[in-house]
Amino acid sequence: MPGIEKLPIEETLEDSPQTRSLLGVFEEDTAAISNYCSQLYQAMQRIYDAQNELSAATHLTSRLLKEYDKQRFPLGGDDEVMSSTLQQFAKVIDELSSCHAVLSTQLADAMMFPITQFKERDLKEILTLKEVFQIASDDHDTAINRYSRLSKKRDNDKMRAEAVEDVYTSRKKQHQTMMHYFCSLNTLQYKKKTALLEPLLGYMQAQISFFKLGSENLTQQWEDFLGTIGTSVQNVRREMEEEVGQMQQTIQQMEMSCDPLYAPCDPDPAHSPVCRNLTRKQGYLHIRNKTGLVSSSWERQYFFTQGGNLMQQGRGEVAGGLVTDLDNSSVMAVDSDDRRFCFQVTSFDGKKVVTLQAESRKDCEEWISTINNISKRIYLSENAEELAARVNQSAIEAVTPSPSFQQRHESMRPSSKGRAGRASSISSVGSEPSPALSVLSLDALVAPDTPIQFDIISPVSEENSGQNKTAAQSGRRSNPFGESGDSTSEDNEDSILHQLFIVRFLGSMEVRTTESADVISETMRQILAARAIHNIFRMTESHLLVTCDCLKLIDPQTQVTRLRFPLSSVVQCSSHQDNKRLFGFVLHSVSGRSDSRAVCYIFESNNDGEKICDSIGLAKQIAFHSEMDRKAVEKRKEQDKAKEKQQEELSKQKQIEKDLEEQSRLIAASSRPANPPASDGQFLVLSNSQSEDSDAGEEGKKKGESEA
Repeated sequence: MPGIEKLPIEETLEDSPQTRSLLGVFEEDTAAISNYCSQLYQAMQRIYDAQNELSAATHLTSRLLKEYDKQRFPLGGDDEVMSSTLQQFAKVIDELSSCHAVLSTQLADAMMFPITQFKERDLKEILTLKEVFQIASDDHDTAINRYSRLSKKRDNDKMRAEAVEDVYTSRKKQHQTMMHYFCSLNTLQYKKKTALLEPLLGYMQAQISFFKLGSENLTQQWEDFLGTIGTSVQNVRREMEEEVGQMQQTIQQMEMSCDPLYAPCDPDPAHSPVCRNLTRKQGYLHIRNKTGLVSSSWERQYFFTQGGNLMQQGRGEVAGGLVTDLDNSSVMAVDSDDRRFCFQVTSFDGKKVVTLQAESRKDCEEWISTINNISKRIYLSENAEELAARVNQSAIEAVTPSPSFQQRHESMRPSSKGRAGRASSISSVGSEPSPALSVLSLDALVAPDTPIQFDIISPVSEENSGQNKTAAQSGRRSNPFGESGDSTSEDNEDSILHQLFIVRFLGSMEVRTTESADVISETMRQILAARAIHNIFRMTESHLLVTCDCLKLIDPQTQVTRLRFPLSSVVQCSSHQDNKRLFGFVLHSVSGRSDSRAVCYIFESNNDGEKICDSIGLAKQIAFHSEMDRKAVEKRKEQDKAKEKQQEELSKQKQIEKDLEEQSRLIAASSRPANPPASDGQFLVLSNSQSEDSDAGEEGKKKGESEA
C-alpha cells in the first residue's frame, strides 16, 4: 500500500544511530495509536452498553404493559379500552425489543470484537517485543564492553573465549529480536487502518439491518393505529381542560358562598337556625381524655353517628371505632372550666361518660338534639324527621342542665326490656333480628346457609342434665357451672405449657375448606363486615389458656371454662396482615355420622396476635413430640411383654421336657422286674416298646396342655 512507512529489516544487524532514530519515531507513533485506540474503544463500549440498556429497558416496558390487567387500581381498574390499547402497544414494543436485542448482538460481533482484538492482542504484543528488545540490547552492550576490556598483557585464552561467546550470543539475540520487533511495527502500520475501519463498518451494517427490521415490523397498519391513539389522546386532553375549567368555576362559587362558614361561630344566629330534627350527624369534635387522677387532655377527632352508636375516626384510619351506645342514653350541656360549648353523653347504665366540645353553640345544640333523638330510637322509624319534629320540645329542654342521672335512670327503666331484647337479638345471626336489623340481609356478605355466631354459646347448658344425672347416680356433688374439677386438674398437672391471654370473641362461622391459607383472612373480612353492617360492637372478653392438650376459653370472673378446643383438632392459626391484634384458628371436628365440619373462630387480643399463634404452634409441637415419646414407650413395653412371654414359653417347654424324662424313667423302672434280663435282642425290643409308650404319653400330655 503506497504511503506506508517501513523500518529497514536489512539494517538491523548494523544497528546504526539512524536506524535507532527511525525506530524511535515508530515507537512514538505506536504510543499515539495505542492512546487513540483506547479512547475509541471506550466510546464504542459506551455505545454497546447503551444499546444493551435500551434493549433491556424496552423489554421491561413491554412486560409492564402486558401486566397492566393484573394491577389492582382503586380507581379505573376496569377500563377495557385502555387495557386493549396497552396490549397493542406491548406487542409493538416487544417486537422492537427483539430488534434491539439483535442489534446488540451484531454490535458485539461486528464492532466490539475487532477493536478489542487490536487493543488486547496486537498492541500488547508490540509492547512485549519492545521490552524484550530493550533487554537484548542491554545484554549486547554489556557483552561488548566486557570483550573490549580484555587485557593485552595478560592474555588468557579461557577468558577471551568466554567473552567471544557472550558477544556472539548477545548479538544473535539482539539481531533476532530486533527483526521481529521491526516486523511487528511495520505490520502495525497496516493493522491500524483495518482496526479503525472494521468496527465502524460493523456498526453501520448493524444499524442498517436494525432499520430494515423496523421498517418491516412497523407497517401501515401500525401507523393507522398510532394515528387513532393520537386522536384519542387529544380528545382526553380536551376533556381534561374542560373538566379543569368547570372545577375552577366550582371553586370560585364555593369560595364566595362558603366565606361565612369559615368562622367557627356564626355572627348572625338568625341567618342559620338550629336544626333539631336530625337523626344522624357528623363532624369534628374535641373529646376529653383522662391522663391522670385530676388531669385531662383534649383531642380533636371526627365523630359520626351510625345507627344507635356514636363513632369516632382519626385521620389516616380506615374505619371508625365505637365511642358509646346512644340507645337510652342521656345528653346534656355542661359547663367546663377551660372549654366552651361542651356537652356530656352518659350511657344507659351510667358506667361510661363522654365529654365533647363543639366549635360553636349552634353545632353543640344540633349534636345534643341529634343524640337525644337517637336515644329515643327515632332513627328506627320510617319517618324519622317527622317523629323528631314531634319531640322537638324535649330536645330543646335537653340543652339546659337536666335532672340528676338517677331520676332519668328511673324514668327510663321500663324501656330496659326492649334494650335487653335488642342485645339478645344481635348475639347471633340465626336468632330473630331487631327492627333495625330486619331491613338488612347477610346474603351479600356470607355464603348462603352459613350463619355467623357473634357470641359464645357454651355447651354447659346442654350437658347440665346429663351431668346432674351422673352426679346423682354416683352420689357426688355436681358443679353448677357444668365443669368437672378432675379434668381441669389433670390438664393443669400433665401439661408442660401454660400460657394465658386476654381475648375478645368476634365471631365464628363454618368454612368449606381447611387447606387454603386465606380461609382465616376471608372469615375475618366477612365477620367484621357483618358486625359493621349490623352495628354489633359488643364483644365477650375471655381468658384463652393455651396448653399442650387443648385451648380453653375461661370466664375471667367465674373462672368457668366456656369452650374447650382439643389441640389435635386445630388445623391452622394465623393473624391479620394489617391489624396484628386480630387472629383466628380453624377447628376441624368429626361428628358421630362420620361427616366432618370445619369452623373458623375469630378473636381480638390486647397484645400481638402473632404471639398467640406462635404459642399455639409451640403447643402443637410439644404435643406432637409427647405423642411420639408415648408411642415409643408403648412400643418398648410391648417388646418387653413379648420377651417375657417368650421366656415363659421356653420355661414351660423345659418343664415339660423334664416331666417327660421323669415319666420315661419311672416307666422304665417299673417294667424291669416284670421282664427279667434276657438276651440282647430281647432287651432291645423291650426298650423300643418303652420308648413308644413314652412318646405316646408325651404326645397325650402336649395335647392336653394345648386343649387347656
